[in-house]
Amino acid sequence: MALPSTSPLRAGLVVLQPLRRKHCAACRRGPLPLLVLEDGVPRCLACADLGHLVFLPRGDTALTRRSREESTLWAVVVRFNRRKGRYERQGLLVEEEALARAETRCLADAEARRRRRARDARRREAQDARFAEAFAAQIRRLFPGCPPDRARAVAAHAAERGSGRVGRSAAGRALSESAVTCAVIASVRHLDTPYDRLLMDGVARHEARRRIAAEVEAVLRAWREAAGPGAAQPAVIGTEAEIKPTGTDGRR
Repeated sequence: MALPSTSPLRAGLVVLQPLRRKHCAACRRGPLPLLVLEDGVPRCLACADLGHLVFLPRGDTALTRRSREESTLWAVVVRFNRRKGRYERQGLLVEEEALARAETRCLADAEARRRRRARDARRREAQDARFAEAFAAQIRRLFPGCPPDRARAVAAHAAERGSGRVGRSAAGRALSESAVTCAVIASVRHLDTPYDRLLMDGVARHEARRRIAAEVEAVLRAWREAAGPGAAQPAVIGTEAEIKPTGTDGRR
């Protein structure tokens, strides 16, 4: 299980959580919950001179950062995600005394950090609300016949922070016509066509989309034409495949 040569994790000490049963090439202990690769062969932490370190799981950013600052020796713990095809951080190995000092530092300013997180959360909430309003306004500009409540619902869904949906893509944040149209298409597909039922019946996704394409286009056309002659029209119109923004397939 060699780290990819392009991995930024090669810059420091890296410890692996193996996906398969591995034994130490030196002392033959195993199976190993954690190991280090030396010259392409697995070593246990004791044989790699890391046995005195303790594991700090990821999740607490302040504690992780301070433990790293306090520890003379530390290593990143990673595990390979087969589905995503990449290594992902699981936490750190740090000196036990360093972790204790870091915990003391975190306890000393816990209240201040809590208040800062609350302020940041309120700021993000306000930003998200403004963005969703702008997204809904863009929907209404491109599709004047779309009911206002529906436009707001589509915008809220597409623009949800951390969702990975089209509204959070670069094109979505720029309110590009293609990204906004993709969000509307996704909503129409699920709510105004039998697409979900086709999927439940075992129809392949691409075939299901082909079957309901005409229904989707009929709804979009009705919403566009509600503006009347001479009104602003999307610069990009057509099938779903023709309006996919970079980095998204338009799925909800």
